Amino acid sequence: MNVVFDTSVLVAAARSRQGASYALVASLPNPHFQICLSVAVYTEWLSVLSRPEHLPPGVSPDMVLSFVRYLASLARLQDIHFLWRPFLRDPDDDMILECAVAAACTYIVTHNVKDFRRTEELGIKAITPAEFLHILKEPTT
Repeated sequence: MNVVFDTSVLVAAARSRQGASYALVASLPNPHFQICLSVAVYTEWLSVLSRPEHLPPGVSPDMVLSFVRYLASLARLQDIHFLWRPFLRDPDDDMILECAVAAACTYIVTHNVKDFRRTEELGIKAITPAEFLHILKEPTT
């Protein structure tokens, strides 16, 4: 199944090794889901994760670049041919939505579910990392 990780998931994973975000990122590559990525989402990930307030102690911007490049190497790069803007309140969220629609994603994994309420109109469900982990643990039929 194809999914897009909102930047909030990566920020949470960088801040703590205890939560669902870290568990998802640490599970990559994962045979049960494929993260999808557009150039715009990649740029957003890199920009946000490189901010001083998001750098964990001892982590340099170069290390963040290497980490984001690693994630990109695991992801399915998705070209965007149709823009859905403005669809959501935040243009940065529209980038995530556009990638999800173009890649035929089932889920957008985010800590900001309320910001993605309208995505179900396009057949994509926004869920938290904990909810996504629960889905991954359910037996498939």
